[in-house]
Amino acid sequence: MNVPKQSRTIHLSLLVLFFGWCLTGTSVSVADVGDGPRAVPQPPLARAKVYLAAGDYRRAVEACQMNIDQSPSVESYVYLIYVYHALDGYLESLAERDEWVKVGQLSLSMVNRGTMDLVDPPDMLARMAKEILHEGIRQQYDVVAGMANRLDKTRADELWLEVRAWEKAHPDNWWAGVPEQWQWERKGIFYSPEYLKFLEELKEEQSEGNATR
Repeated sequence: MNVPKQSRTIHLSLLVLFFGWCLTGTSVSVADVGDGPRAVPQPPLARAKVYLAAGDYRRAVEACQMNIDQSPSVESYVYLIYVYHALDGYLESLAERDEWVKVGQLSLSMVNRGTMDLVDPPDMLARMAKEILHEGIRQQYDVVAGMANRLDKTRADELWLEVRAWEKAHPDNWWAGVPEQWQWERKGIFYSPEYLKFLEELKEEQSEGNATR
């Protein structure tokens, strides 16, 4: 049966949506495989860096947890530790400036899914919330730090030296970013060889379609 090339492209686009989810756990939009430049799914660490800058620590934690799921390593565990550390640093900075309304807002923002165990319940006084959130952060920090140390304590210590240098260079807002040498915006998502091959075949199909127009 002869199928028009335009229809074949649509069918392939729908297949990409399905295989992208099955093979990588990452959603891919139709725009990613249509005509013109394709958008690249933003990797978890790139998103986490934006979340830190925005003060959205709940999503930053979740993005780093996703990064561990996709690319487990001592680095990925240390990155999650750092987000907990940055959250604690931001919390302390708010308390030092007596910005208790923001402390309460920060505590409320952490009550969701994977980070729910950091604060419970949400309707509490801000000063009490600060202490409970701090304790929850430290507990999660210690758990993840133990995992990183079991993988490679020497490497974990090396990365933490970079954290200390970052804090010293940015004493007023280090918690809103990450050490520059970590280059979170450049660390990509993992794609299986099968998925990469599929995308290459789709690219060739699209090239043939454009040549006949």
